Parts: sequence; C-alpha cells; structure tokens
Amino acid sequence: MTDLRRIKVNGREIDVAPGLTLLQACEAAGEEIPRFCYHERLSVAGNCRMCLIEVKGGPPKPVASCAQNVRDLRGGPNGEPPELFTNTPMVKKAREGVMEFLLINHPLDCPICDQGGECDLQDQAVAFGRDGSRYAENKRAVEEKRMGPLIKTVMTRCIQCTRCVRFATEIAGVDDLGLVNRGENAEITTYLEKAVESELTGNLIDVCPVGALTSRPYAFNARPWELTKTETIDVMDAVGSNIRVDTRGREVLRILPRLNEEINEEWIADKTRFIWDGLKRQRLDTPYIRENGKLRTARWDEAFALAAAKLKSAPADRIAAIAGDLVPAEAIKALKDLMSSIGAPHTDCRQDGAKFGAERASYLFNSGIAGIERADRILLIAANPRIEAPLVNARIRKAWLANLGLRIGAIGEAMKLTYDYERLGAGPESLSKAYDFLKGAERPLIITGLGALARGDGEAVLAEIAALAAAAGVVRDGWNGFNVLQLAAARVAALDLGFLPKANGRDFKGIVNGAAEGALDVVYNFGCDEFDTAKLKRAFVIYQGHHGDAGAHHADVIFPGAAYVEQSGVYVNLEGRPQMTARAHFPYGEAREDWAIIRALSDYLGRTLPYDDLFALRQAMIADAPQLGRIGRRPEPAPLDLSRLGVKGAPSAEPFRSPVRDYYLTNPVARASKTMAECSAAISGGLKVAAA
Repeated sequence: MTDLRRIKVNGREIDVAPGLTLLQACEAAGEEIPRFCYHERLSVAGNCRMCLIEVKGGPPKPVASCAQNVRDLRGGPNGEPPELFTNTPMVKKAREGVMEFLLINHPLDCPICDQGGECDLQDQAVAFGRDGSRYAENKRAVEEKRMGPLIKTVMTRCIQCTRCVRFATEIAGVDDLGLVNRGENAEITTYLEKAVESELTGNLIDVCPVGALTSRPYAFNARPWELTKTETIDVMDAVGSNIRVDTRGREVLRILPRLNEEINEEWIADKTRFIWDGLKRQRLDTPYIRENGKLRTARWDEAFALAAAKLKSAPADRIAAIAGDLVPAEAIKALKDLMSSIGAPHTDCRQDGAKFGAERASYLFNSGIAGIERADRILLIAANPRIEAPLVNARIRKAWLANLGLRIGAIGEAMKLTYDYERLGAGPESLSKAYDFLKGAERPLIITGLGALARGDGEAVLAEIAALAAAAGVVRDGWNGFNVLQLAAARVAALDLGFLPKANGRDFKGIVNGAAEGALDVVYNFGCDEFDTAKLKRAFVIYQGHHGDAGAHHADVIFPGAAYVEQSGVYVNLEGRPQMTARAHFPYGEAREDWAIIRALSDYLGRTLPYDDLFALRQAMIADAPQLGRIGRRPEPAPLDLSRLGVKGAPSAEPFRSPVRDYYLTNPVARASKTMAECSAAISGGLKVAAA
C-alpha cells in the first residue's frame, strides 16, 4: 500500500496509484467524467476539454483531468489529502461552455447519421450540455475525404478530437492521417487523398466519438436498436478475436470487437469486421448431386443415400477425409470417428502440408499473444504477421513502442511492417546467422510462420529452427518463446484431436495425388478450398461446406453446412486457448449444422455415431482431448523438447515465402464478399505482399 496515494473525490477518500490521471482516479471513485479526445489506449492529447474538474488549492479555473496525474497534486497545509470535485457549479458551467463550442459548427443531422444511438456527442450533450445555443452564425462545412472502401466520412461532423490520427499513428503504425491548418480551418485529412493502407482501419470507426467516420458498407442499413447482438468468436484467422455479431432476421449487418485483454484487446482486423456481406453471397443452401456432369438440387435423403452407397462400396483403404480451415472442433471429432468406424487411414487437416512436432507445444504460440510484450528480442522466420495475423502484428508494434531496447529481426521476404526490423536473410541458410542476433537476450522470442513449415523440406527447416531455439535459450524456466504462427482457425483443434494420417495413411498431399492417380475411390472434403480441387476429379468427392467455392466446383455430392455465425462450436486459437462461438441466426435454406450432417450420414452407413446431441458429442470430444474443455483458458506452459522437433537434414536454398499473398482473399467467405474484393483492388501497399 506504500505506493498508493490518498485523495478525496467529492468528499470520498480513496487510495490510488500516483501514476493515474485525475480522470482515472475520479472514475475509480465511481464518478463519471465525460470525454471526447481521451482514450485509454492512446496518448493524451488534451484537445476537447470536456473532462474538466475542479482541484481544491489548484488554479482558480477548471483542470483538464486527462492531462494531469495524481502525483502532481498538492495536499492541504496540514497534510490533508488533495481534493477533487466533479460536480461543482464551476465544473458544470465549464462543461456546458465546452459543449456549446463543440456544437457551433456541428451539422446536427442526427436523424440521418449512422452514429445515431451510439454517439458520444449525443449522450454527453444530453447529460452535460446546455438546452440551447447562443450562436446564430452560419456553420462551416468541410470537404469529405476519401479514406478507401471501408470508411465513410462526413467531416463536417468532426470535432477535431484527433483520436483517429493517434490510432493510425500509434496502433496501426501508418502516417496516412493528420490534422492540418489551425483555428476554424482545422480539419482531419489524408495527406495525399488516398485510402488508409492498414489492416486495422475499421477501428477508426470505433474510436471516433461522433459520426465523422462511419462504416461505408453498413451505411444506412440499420439502427442499433433494431439489431440482435450475439457475442461470439472470429474465425478469419487463428487469433480468435472476440467479436459481437449484430443481426436482423437471418442477415448479419455488422461485426464489432469485444474486449479481451489477452487476445485482441479492443481491436479487430478489417477482414474480421467487414466480412459479413460474404456470409450471405454464394451460399450453399440445399444438397446437390452431380448427374451427367452437372449438379442438380436434391433432397437430403437422396444425397445421404448416394454418399453412403459410395462409401459402402469402396474398400476402407481407398477412402480419405480432409478437413478445412473454418470448421468447428465438434464436427472434426465426428468426422474422425466416422472414418475410424469405416477403417479409413487417410485423414489430414493440413491443406498447406505444414510439418509440426508430436508435442502440443510444437505447434502453439507458446508465449501467448500478450506475452509478446515481455520479450526483449523477437525473430520472425518466414512470417509476415501484418497480413497473416494483424492483431499479433499490432501487439508486436505495441511492445516495440513501449520497450526502446527491443530488437526485431526477420528471415524471409522483405516486408512492409509497422515497426523497424533488421532483415537477416531470405532463406534457411540465414538461420545460422540468427544465433548472434538472439544471443544475450533474457526473453528471446521466435515466431515461425507456415512459410517455413509448409514446404517440401519443412521437417528439415523445423529441425534447424529448433536447434537455433535450443542454442539461444528460447525455452527456459518461466519462459517459452518458441511460437508457431498458425493461420487457420480450425487447425489447432484438429491437431489436438489427432485428425492426421493413421498408420500407413496418406497425408494431405498424398490424398490429393492419390485421387489424381486413381488410387482413392472416395474423398470426403470437409470445407477444404485452398488447393487445386480439380485434382480430385477421378475420385468420388463428397463436399461439405457453406459456400460455393473451389471445393464445391468439383464435388459429386454437396452437403450444405453452417457458417461460423450459424452454429455453436469450439475453436482453438493459435495460443491453444479453446473458445466457443454462438449461433447468431439459423443457417440458410436446407443447410444444417456440421456435426449433425456427419451424424446423420453415419445412420445411412449403418455405423451410427454414439451421440445424439451436441452436449454428448462435446463430452466425447473432451474425453479425446481434455484441453478442449477448458473454454477461455490458455494452457499452462508445457515442457518442450526441442531436440525432438523435425528431421535432421539439409534444407533447400529456396527463400522463404509467406503463404498469404492477398490479405483480403484468404478463405471462401472472403472471396464471396464484395467489400473484400473492393479492398483487394483498392489497397495494394502492405496488405498484398510488397517489398519494404
């Protein structure tokens, strides 16, 4: 308690940390302090002056509570604690004056503003403003700015709080926004009249306290009180960002972030936020059967009967199953059990062919996303976190800004990152040089991208990286800095459940080649679209998924499944943290939840799976992989024997290459989205692979 300081807020004594701002101290005492420019995660600007309070013994004027710390306060002459007041006549008059000034030029177009109902200016004008204005002069108007396909601007509404400028500069790490001119002519602008080239631009909408920056795709679609709000999890990457899905009927109209300090803080990436229009386009909403080379709609019983007949007639060693990147753990468990009951040894979840060790810690982000902030040396190997996991990249930038001694190195392609880094080389031959870079670090951290592991020599590369990590002490007591940057939301759960080749079974590449050569009769394609599906043509292909993407184009039977917002399912993020999605609305048409489709097919095969509801399936899943039952909890640090990772050998000299070439078009939902297509066409720097 010795590092706390006692103060009085409106007559109530509390103990607070000296480093808190007066605004934070007042809120700790339970008082509401209005603000526009202040944001907990941004630097203090002190622009709006809405947070004025009175300090006893201070200057005879209100004080901006966001810009002064508790340690700066003076106590009374006899040792009395400093006193703050938030509701005196002086404070009330000052706040009313500030609000009156803010509204001088505001257009007051609330009925047509998309921020209506969620606007800080509306709320605080009611709570802290006057009931009239003494200004009759003409209002000024500001020219609109073009910030790209995601942000709609009405800059006349702007109150120059500069939150957007500070977010772009400090969090997103781009210099595309700024405040120009002074006085009445001050305005926020993009300096070169171009799109804001960042993967985090949607967060500008969240930090804007008025309707100056709103969502262009969402414009004029709905009012917030019309929407049903569902808290769930994102699956556009492996980060597992916590999100809220807003729906009206069977239509997703908006996706917003939820606070989770350990994963995404309060930000989400643009693909997560703006993917929603792809959820209703190019959907599979009824079963299909291919006859005479063409697909026709069918009834569920027809589709099941045909698929079951093909599975029954094929020898078990000529049947294979592959699982994609967006599917829930329960359905993977059901498919694994179905293939085991048939006796099919060919199962795999690694569309990219990535090589991992047998230990769970060998394919996880062991330090945790929040643990990045503790590192004092970071090495990126074949990883471009800006386009592979934007929230991980934002956390690296946060650590880089907070720790002046943090050095970041990279082996792989030249990248346009949001922080300074030292490029140590392009391919596996540079790994030997990286020891000198990591040497001497107390908490070294290696982030290995799938660009290093999803190669023909992936096992040899993994062995080299493990040897480097062992030599540099990346894994030690109290610290595990060996991290793999997974890309697929479903991958970790599938690996946990062992959806991998059985004895004498083929891996993903072997399954695809076997189908192309005629060595396999039936392939169950569960949501795999990121490979050349035409190679499966010689086999009978059962496709289960929710979009008419590559996998559906070369299928003989199609089972329409549910997307991640249409079913409850467990996904494990790259840290190994299980999280559960929630159903925001029911699937379209005849589509059904993924696990229920597989369970129904098992009946037609005469191999009925031993669970009739989702709860029973989850119990069986947790029995297989107990860690999947610890919802929301990151696993405790597990021992990792680096000497057992990979296979010793000579990696090729081929340079590392990120598997993500266009951030906006990485999965079937994204490719169905008009918004993502516009972003891909409009924003080229940094979000498609580009040299620094």
